Amino acid sequence: MKELIKAFKSLSDETRLRTLNVLLEKECCVCEVMQALGISQTRASRSLMILHQAGFLRLRKEGLWSLYSIDKREMKKFYPLLVKAMKQGLAGSIVSDSDRERLKGAKRTGPGCGRGVKKGAD
Repeated sequence: MKELIKAFKSLSDETRLRTLNVLLEKECCVCEVMQALGISQTRASRSLMILHQAGFLRLRKEGLWSLYSIDKREMKKFYPLLVKAMKQGLAGSIVSDSDRERLKGAKRTGPGCGRGVKKGAD
């Protein structure tokens, strides 16, 4: 029961639904989510963290990059149903379509993207 409640709570926010929606398209780092959704680094990181802790996302490290994707291997048995319902619910949404379109042009912006790290900073 606790896992189900945590899953529903994690999906009860527009930004987290939009984040999950773009991650259905491809694996992303924080800065790609920021660009696709037009949100701050803090907001993107928090959404990713909550979805990861709820068990929807897989976190993979590649050098300085933290890459997030839908965790199809470790999802609880009811998670795919929730993801499918979310995807169907967002189908045809102007906001979700715009997010996915912006994702196509999103770029990784630098080491540890989205963390405010400046070149040459220690």
